Amino acid sequence: MTDPIYKTDALIAQDIDQYLKVHEHKTMLRFITCGSVDDGKSTLIGRLLYDSKMIFEDQLAALEADSKKVGTQGQEIDFALLVDGLAAEREQGITIDVAYRFFATEKRKFIVADTPGHEQYTRNMVTGASTADLAVILIDARKGILTQTRRHSYLTHLIGIRNIVLAVNKMDLVGYDQAVFDKIVADYAAFARSIGITAFTPMPISGFKGDNITGPSANTPWYKGPALIEHLETVEVNSAADADKPFRMAVQWVNRPNLDFRGFSGQIATGSVKPGDAIRVLPSGKTSTITRIVTLNGDLDEAVAGQSVTLCFADEVDCSRGDVIAASDNPPQAADQFEATIVWMADEEMLPGRSYWLKIGTQMVTATIQQPKYQVNVNDAGGSGSHLAAKTLELNAIGVANLSTDKQIVFEPYATNRTLGGFILIDKLTNATVAAGMLHFSLRRAQNVHWQATDISRDFHAGLKNQKPAVLWFTGLSGAGKSTIANLVEKKLARMNRHTFLLDGDNVRHGLNKDLGFTDADRVENIRRVGEVAKLMTDAGLIVITAFISPFRAERDMVRQMMQPGEFIEVHIDTTLADAEARDVKGLYKKARSGQLKNFTGIDSPYEAPEDPEIRVDTAVMTAEQAADAIIARLIP
Repeated sequence: MTDPIYKTDALIAQDIDQYLKVHEHKTMLRFITCGSVDDGKSTLIGRLLYDSKMIFEDQLAALEADSKKVGTQGQEIDFALLVDGLAAEREQGITIDVAYRFFATEKRKFIVADTPGHEQYTRNMVTGASTADLAVILIDARKGILTQTRRHSYLTHLIGIRNIVLAVNKMDLVGYDQAVFDKIVADYAAFARSIGITAFTPMPISGFKGDNITGPSANTPWYKGPALIEHLETVEVNSAADADKPFRMAVQWVNRPNLDFRGFSGQIATGSVKPGDAIRVLPSGKTSTITRIVTLNGDLDEAVAGQSVTLCFADEVDCSRGDVIAASDNPPQAADQFEATIVWMADEEMLPGRSYWLKIGTQMVTATIQQPKYQVNVNDAGGSGSHLAAKTLELNAIGVANLSTDKQIVFEPYATNRTLGGFILIDKLTNATVAAGMLHFSLRRAQNVHWQATDISRDFHAGLKNQKPAVLWFTGLSGAGKSTIANLVEKKLARMNRHTFLLDGDNVRHGLNKDLGFTDADRVENIRRVGEVAKLMTDAGLIVITAFISPFRAERDMVRQMMQPGEFIEVHIDTTLADAEARDVKGLYKKARSGQLKNFTGIDSPYEAPEDPEIRVDTAVMTAEQAADAIIARLIP
């Protein structure tokens, strides 16, 4: 392995251990570079790596060769190639993914994220910005403020980055003209005020030529501000501000190596903690006192924001992963309904009413999003983020919506605490991250609505009826025979003196769901409502039979999660599209084929067949009577 070409340093030569000790205790700054396409983000980072001597000899040789072969700077070094690692990026000269790079100076260590400029990769920019303390927003001096400049500035402010550097790049291509620089800064200042950015640090630079990167440039004698590296070395990082906030630590792991030790491990989000401090575990509210702060290198007298530690309590308090340990006299809130800003990151649009996993800190719960209150228009001419009406959110859209969780979570507003206020949404079926969000506040109605205990239990209701509650959930294409078989099942159960109720898809849409159409979002809401009704009926001890196309696996799984274990029985009435269309009792397929009926399942709207249903009825080999008998045999052995 080749040696990195560090500058000769007397301390390294004389005492390498002392040098490493000094390096270990340097503060860390995480920052991002963002802006529009071809504003020079990758080139700037390459220049920082090159000037800080963080390139190995073989990397430098490869860089020089690649610059001649695929570079964009003629025979000179193309610094962007140090960062643009993907073949597609080098071929197109753009950044697609988020590239993270580490470098250090004598005063500080840095992790920089080079984020994409293309609008279609906005979700990648949000990912890079989520952990950053500072943003360097680049503007091409020849082009001025562009749409992506406004978009990335808005997102940067939204995510909570308050240290912003406005780097007017490529000053060498405008002759280092101060008038050009001043005009861009004035335009940006007016825009920044409109979206709530109250302060930023402007500087004229050339990432390619190195002007005002590591030191003052003779080409800009009119600029009296700091060079970029000087500013990065001295700016206050978020962790310093977090240390002054109340103590908060999300539990990542219960550390139990033996019977004599029990501790709770995690990274301190805000504040500080010492042995003897009174703490409160949330959401349970149990209290105790810190006895030890354990680390790999021994116990600490005090731990502060940013440190990963294991805390020991004086009392045997129930505490597990996902709980939050906080200052006893100043704990965070717990709630299950919120207003939040959501940045949608999936190719498929958001479906209001669909349940997703919500991960906030180390907590993982089920969450449901309501229809957005509005979508933010970050592309309007003024860039002030005007509001647009929206029924859903598409890829890279930003909106504000209410959401609810299946149980209370410990939180603080994102503006106060990024760890306990920032969350991601995860698709339950694919485990793909579909959105990032920021909690604003808990809804007042969540504080006004409480669960009222009743004396007659669901077990008592079922006992009166001498049966076990269940939901027979029939799913299949239109015309498959769901309603016919469901009706037969109910008749047979009635003869057996079983207490049932049949919820048929068409009948429900005459009343409870008469306000819903057949868009994907309305289909999700249709099934959510039916699921809630079915749950109430099982609480009453009934056997509920439903006959709905219910085309999406996610919603069928959502209803399954509402029920007690074993009570949800998925019945797939498996009929081919050709057979269902041939029957076409209601004439719906004919209308759909002719274009008179939109969003019809199997034609222009998808049907996701069950992968592992409890019961599968193949209508090609079973009659309706046979199917009904088989279903009852499964229900009542």
